[in-house]
Amino acid sequence: MPKLPNEISNTSSSTAAAYYYLLSSPHIRQAVCWLSAMSKRRLRQELNDMVKNPLPEGCTARPLNQTNMTSWTVTIRGRAGTPYEGGNFKLNMAFPRDYPFKAPQVTFTTRIFHPNIDVRGKVCLDILQTYWAPTLTIEKIVISIIVLLNDPNPDNAPLNAEAANLYRTDRATFNRRARDMTHSYAR
Repeated sequence: MPKLPNEISNTSSSTAAAYYYLLSSPHIRQAVCWLSAMSKRRLRQELNDMVKNPLPEGCTARPLNQTNMTSWTVTIRGRAGTPYEGGNFKLNMAFPRDYPFKAPQVTFTTRIFHPNIDVRGKVCLDILQTYWAPTLTIEKIVISIIVLLNDPNPDNAPLNAEAANLYRTDRATFNRRARDMTHSYAR
């Protein structure tokens, strides 16, 4: 086992040794604990902010329980004039220990027919990947998902190719399929 970082080479076994070395450092452990505590404070602050300034009508976001702030449930009501109208869509948000420096994982638990949401509920949203920034909040994520539901983006790496193709080429069929799934699963 290497004792100093400069003794660690780029081989995979020494990469594991490097991680072990770093994680065994008391300074790194303190930093990890600090980030975790900071994440909890940030999530509590965001919850307080949403109590003072609620999400748009028909939307909620809250921790699954008050002792574990890392798992949240979100509900978004489908907007009028969209094929998702009247549907209540449930999502999970799982926050990493180093939130807000890393984005939460967001998945729909309600089935939905949408170009940017796959059959497992994974969401293709640039702010959750390439454009994530620590200044983004749960509120901004929820609003971005509402915008995505109202205005799908079938040309930006669609996760549901069938939905994307129908959205581009046969909007009436797309709308019917999306409405049918909304009526079947989001009531």
